[in-house]
Amino acid sequence: MPYGNGRSYGDVVINNDGTLIDTRGLDHFLAFDLDTGVLECEPGVLLADILRLAVPHGWFVPVTPGTQYVTVGGAIANDVHGKNHHMAGTFGRHVLDFDLATSDGSTRVCSPTTNHDWFAATIGGLGLTGLITRVRLQLKRVGGAFMDVDTHRFDNLRAFFELSAASEPDYEYTVAWVDCSATGSKLGRGWFMRANHRPAMGQPNAAGPRPGPNFALTPPFSLMNPATLTPLNTLYFHRKRRRRFRAAQHYQPYFYPLDGIRNWNRAYGPAGFYQYQCVVPPGDAEASITELLERIGASGQGSFLSVLKVFGDVPSPGLLSFPRPGTTLALDFPNRGDSTRRLLDSLDEVVMAAGGAVYPAKDARMSAAAFQQYFPRWREFAGYVDPGFSSDFWLRVTGDTA
Repeated sequence: MPYGNGRSYGDVVINNDGTLIDTRGLDHFLAFDLDTGVLECEPGVLLADILRLAVPHGWFVPVTPGTQYVTVGGAIANDVHGKNHHMAGTFGRHVLDFDLATSDGSTRVCSPTTNHDWFAATIGGLGLTGLITRVRLQLKRVGGAFMDVDTHRFDNLRAFFELSAASEPDYEYTVAWVDCSATGSKLGRGWFMRANHRPAMGQPNAAGPRPGPNFALTPPFSLMNPATLTPLNTLYFHRKRRRRFRAAQHYQPYFYPLDGIRNWNRAYGPAGFYQYQCVVPPGDAEASITELLERIGASGQGSFLSVLKVFGDVPSPGLLSFPRPGTTLALDFPNRGDSTRRLLDSLDEVVMAAGGAVYPAKDARMSAAAFQQYFPRWREFAGYVDPGFSSDFWLRVTGDTA
């Protein structure tokens, strides 16, 4: 199983009965056309490496998840998405071609027109089709390192959907933080952040942010617990007096707020946490998200890192790509053992009933039945799995022991 930078939250790159191929040594840039923004590199290059190289020349990664410390290979294998899904789709849509080495010793060049079936299987294919050794990626032209960010406080879930619908035509990036502790008429309240890249002529002269604080030690218990989560959510919701404010902001705190806190995961204590990200179809998205938030509230196991976003109808290129039209909710739950797993099973019930899906890159416990419903093309995909490759995730959701 190829292993990138270890930023997946589940077991998609755990391979207890096999070998991991550490790709971080494959971290070379091979070519960069400053006029066209076409970048050629090895799969172990981090998005952070690309940004350091490209932004000073007026280029940006076309799609980015919530951390810049993922490899290009990992971004392809999980077909990652970002705050601009409604306009740009997933990362895989911007991959021009790649080389795929397989366990029989052969290498295929894969693109939307050459070996297109292997291209579709590998994008979102969780590293199971072989080892990517070279990638060509189309970057996005930008004015510089700064964003125009417009932030709104909203009072309930209905207001979120109204803001999202009004923002999508004019703002490339949209996302919301949701207060998971709010109930009743305040259910789903939060902050909505929409942004565009700032034009070149309007760039501030300030440098990027300095390195943030560091969790040097793991506390003996989770700092995110029932005694702290409600106050933390309430304080964050009321962090500004004004309901709306605009600012020029460096891209790093807008796209990667958690990257500014080194080893932030240690705040969850030695037991760690589960991340749960789902998408529900647009038809009854408001009802489904309401049910999810109500079940979380009733469990007493809230989340501080709760992110809500509407996916667009831009098709994803991979057989197992997670993004699809609808609304996606991502949450971090402190690991409280069986009670947390029961909550996640309960959330699965809502997602399955709605015809949605859970993100494999952030999963460590979904059932085989759930996975096979979420990804109905999984049997077609299985025909492209390299017989020399596997993972704990794949064994868990398919029972395939080949």
